[in-house]
Amino acid sequence: MRVLIIEDEAMARRSLEKLLENNFPDLTIVGECGSVKDSVAWLKENPGKADIIFMDVELSDGECFEIFRKVDVDSHVVMTTAYDNYAVKAFEAGSVDYLLKPIDLGPLRRAVDRCRNSNAGLDVERILGALASRREEPEYKERFLVHFNDRIVPVRTDEIAYFFSEDKNNHVVTHSGSVYIVDNTMDNLMTGLDPSRFFKISRSCIFSKDAVESVTKIMGGRLRVTPKAKISINRGPAPDLTVSRSRSDEFLKWLEG
Repeated sequence: MRVLIIEDEAMARRSLEKLLENNFPDLTIVGECGSVKDSVAWLKENPGKADIIFMDVELSDGECFEIFRKVDVDSHVVMTTAYDNYAVKAFEAGSVDYLLKPIDLGPLRRAVDRCRNSNAGLDVERILGALASRREEPEYKERFLVHFNDRIVPVRTDEIAYFFSEDKNNHVVTHSGSVYIVDNTMDNLMTGLDPSRFFKISRSCIFSKDAVESVTKIMGGRLRVTPKAKISINRGPAPDLTVSRSRSDEFLKWLEG
């Protein structure tokens, strides 16, 4: 069977390639894409040439659902996602399989077996219909992918104490004090978070309400947040957790709510 991989993260793509090549000798990878635009172009230029498509939900230029709107997809589709929010329900409604990242061999084998044994086509209308019905209410990410040495690790949103920027990298700190690098901008991170639970206290920091131990007033009408989570002293200076003056009143109202 011929496989197309649609995934914009190089490490995740290589990990899936390795799993497929080492465990499924009858599968051949015939193409790779990292964006909606490239995927649509590949599918138009290669109709019927992919039996299975492993498709990441969030691509570099938008959600993968845009692909279904722009080109006919008649392959078996296995969605890959780092969080089980509205997308998973849409997959279930369309009778397609999905895998949570990082992908393990057991679930991958299940998905491949389903593709081998299924004669059903992809029900695009049901997927898009389920997606539209669930977008009436905001959906927030339940997991974020972070980097730990050479591994990609999913961290649940309810484990996150705060995000901060330092040395041109964005980091996430968990309630247990672990620190990871996360590949995303602060603005993009905030769009995936529930604003009743997370607050962007400055350009370089997003804080969880559950992570606030205390707040201290400092000069200039600003506030300094003391987190419950304690980062290891071996890491170096603590990040700046100061609420900008323009956001101080709004922050206190949010914290009280």
